Amino acid sequence: QVQLVESGGGLVQAGGSLRLSCAASGRTFNNYAMGWFRQAPGKEREFVAATRWSRGSLYYAEYADSVKGRFTISRNSANTVVLQMNSLKPEDTAVYYCAAGQGVWFTNNGYNYWGQGTQVTVSS
Repeated sequence: QVQLVESGGGLVQAGGSLRLSCAASGRTFNNYAMGWFRQAPGKEREFVAATRWSRGSLYYAEYADSVKGRFTISRNSANTVVLQMNSLKPEDTAVYYCAAGQGVWFTNNGYNYWGQGTQVTVSS
């Protein structure tokens, strides 16, 4: 059974940092995109960052405009992905989800495996 398990969420003050990790099990995701989405209260789930797979076993990092320059995504192995979040803002408060898939990497529908989510709260 495939599982994606996130860790590292929590409460931080504005300007602080958090590191989210995601570990997948149950199959190998070497030719899958793995990424992060987030959902704030009352809003739809949105793309944050992804490592998209390219032929030649290369992973390319992609980011939403709202987090460029502040967040860094790393694919540490075929089944692990890390999101380093710096200079956090109150508007980054959301439940963050790890996901894996082979579809369009910046859309919810592009992913068919999801974690349970981890809460990130940024206080002002």
